[in-house]
Amino acid sequence: MIPWSLIDTAPVPGGGDNKLRLMQRGTEFSIMLGQNELMNSRLSGSEEALATIACTHIKGVTNPHVLIGGLGMGFTLRTALAALTTEARIMVAELMPSVVAWARGPLAALFGESLTDPRVMIRETDVGDLIRSRRSAFDAILLDVDNGPEGLVREANGALYDARGLNAAYTALRPGGVLTVWSSGSDRNFTQRLRRTGFDVEEISVRANGKGGGARHVIWKATRNK
Repeated sequence: MIPWSLIDTAPVPGGGDNKLRLMQRGTEFSIMLGQNELMNSRLSGSEEALATIACTHIKGVTNPHVLIGGLGMGFTLRTALAALTTEARIMVAELMPSVVAWARGPLAALFGESLTDPRVMIRETDVGDLIRSRRSAFDAILLDVDNGPEGLVREANGALYDARGLNAAYTALRPGGVLTVWSSGSDRNFTQRLRRTGFDVEEISVRANGKGGGARHVIWKATRNK
């Protein structure tokens, strides 16, 4: 078996000694935090579902404006581009410059032409800052910035999922807009916080590798109706 090789490391802003590691084995890539694998190039199903669920919801919207929190390996972005019209605008917020550099370097084959698509704007910033600075700006907000609502990668990510963070997301969405959130597992308290914020909530179980199976992940679909 081909051994894993370390390609690069990147410190996590505000994450103490935490570092992301980009690993490669043949044509397979993995992004690790300690012993936790955050994503793998062979397992894209649930990240693609994050975009599919959101884009299906806004299918009838003219000139949709979408915010994606977390660039990752580009699975969510590529799926959104395939689903949305040429008039769509997609803003991708990625806090870590190294992750953007990986997308343009060793992971370029995974991203294809998605980063140069005229519909896409990459912002190297905290997605929470963008959400808090906008009002009725987005038709869809897609969040995949951590392992779920607990803030595993960096403690500050938890602010996206607490009551204030969810209120900010609700305000940043247009009426009828949708928030989709990726998680490695279920979280009853998070579902309740979404409902208390005013969202209509659906918790959807998806497989890590889509129809190919794999671990069960969770996508929350939270709709603003007012």
